Amino acid sequence: MITNVEALAAILGDAVKFADAFSGIKLRRYQQEVIQAVVDSVRNQRGLSFVVMFPRQSGKNEVQAHLEVYLLALGMMRGAEMVKVSPTWKPQSLNAMRRLERILRRNLAVERQWVKESGYIYRIRNASISFFSGAPEANIVGATASTLLEVDETQDVLPDKYDRDIAPMAASTNATRVFWGTAWTTTTLLARELRAAERAQAADGIRRVFRLTADEVAAEVPDYARFVAGQIAALGRDHPMVKTQLFSEELQGEDGMFTPARRERMSGTHPAEDGPIPGARYAFLVDVGGSGSGGDQDASALTIVRVVIGGVERVDGGGPVYRVAARRMWLGSPYSALLANLKGLVERWRPLDIVVDATGIGAGLAELLARQCGARVHPFVFSLHSKSRLGWNFISLCESGGFLDHAEAQGEAGELQALFWRQALACEFNLRPGVQRVAQWGVPDGVRDPLKGGPLRDDLLVSAALTAELDRQISATCGQALLVRAADPLDEIDRGGF
Repeated sequence: MITNVEALAAILGDAVKFADAFSGIKLRRYQQEVIQAVVDSVRNQRGLSFVVMFPRQSGKNEVQAHLEVYLLALGMMRGAEMVKVSPTWKPQSLNAMRRLERILRRNLAVERQWVKESGYIYRIRNASISFFSGAPEANIVGATASTLLEVDETQDVLPDKYDRDIAPMAASTNATRVFWGTAWTTTTLLARELRAAERAQAADGIRRVFRLTADEVAAEVPDYARFVAGQIAALGRDHPMVKTQLFSEELQGEDGMFTPARRERMSGTHPAEDGPIPGARYAFLVDVGGSGSGGDQDASALTIVRVVIGGVERVDGGGPVYRVAARRMWLGSPYSALLANLKGLVERWRPLDIVVDATGIGAGLAELLARQCGARVHPFVFSLHSKSRLGWNFISLCESGGFLDHAEAQGEAGELQALFWRQALACEFNLRPGVQRVAQWGVPDGVRDPLKGGPLRDDLLVSAALTAELDRQISATCGQALLVRAADPLDEIDRGGF
């Protein structure tokens, strides 16, 4: 119990000492810098806008809760109104409230003084903080943030929603604003506010931007370095999730999906195969195109991969390496002819698994292959979300060294390989706003083949990407002693981790 009046006043005047003395928490240096800057703006009514970009699992949520508790205690007599907006009510706003409650209960100065009202407001006498969802459909007009306005996971809040419904909450008093988040694309609300804060910071020298990388966190937290090393091993340093969530590197709104470094990791040294190697395990990956004729139509494409268990090339140690053995492509092939061609190839290569595009007419093809070919057939139905997840998983597979194309080849193998790489080079990777991290990828309509002159499609590329679904299926059917699959980064994001 602190009895010295001067010592007590000193603690109440310093947010860092307040967390240490009353909650038993020693904030890290980079956390202290944020909380001190925000409190200074609040106490002196500067009305500054801060952008705080921390890597995942580095203590962003903890510093938020301690800041909020301190400002509630500071404003309990004079009054304070704060608002915190998250992209969704469930789970994000609910999680934020649980974190605040945990610190309120732990803090000896306020543990018996706070109350919860209406399910979303926390009050200590004349100070309050209200929690809201920033989802597009949320009705949050009318709330007031006279002291502080926080937007959490700002990269997932739509700019129009913020401008229309959220920003006015702080307008009448020019309240301090904090935009918390992790890097994503250059088109998000967080990116916009980052640019504005950087300009203001350059103009007056007052720090507004706190943009940390995993390396800076690891310098203070050695265990974090091991966590980051594990993520890089599992996903690759150039994986979009590693670049954004750990190193605060923004992605362009429309990036190429296959960077030079990624293409290099996908390039193997094994030769193309004219036929199966005795004793080897193979799988077929089939993208089904439209039927009929005409040069402007989608083709059906087949990628044949040799499945190498325990391949040393896979840096994550998480499963097989899939080596491209051969490719086939049929333009405008009737359904019956496509089935006959596939059956003939199945009889020759004897694949253990077939992943087939079962969208539309592909559903019937998948059913017939399952009945007639004696292989495990895994239908894959394309939708906005399933194709997004396939793209993310294929990136992870390529970054880990799990997908390897054959060496340069001659004849038909060389022509199809060259076409595959032209498709990969033209493939765009566009990220939709929102918490689900939906990616739209493929060769855009209207792109011309730089070699042939006609339309450039992505049939061979989509066929190759189905390797990621094959990897998922193999992981599900093999024993854990054989395969240890890395966590899906999108699932980690959904759970509020990574």
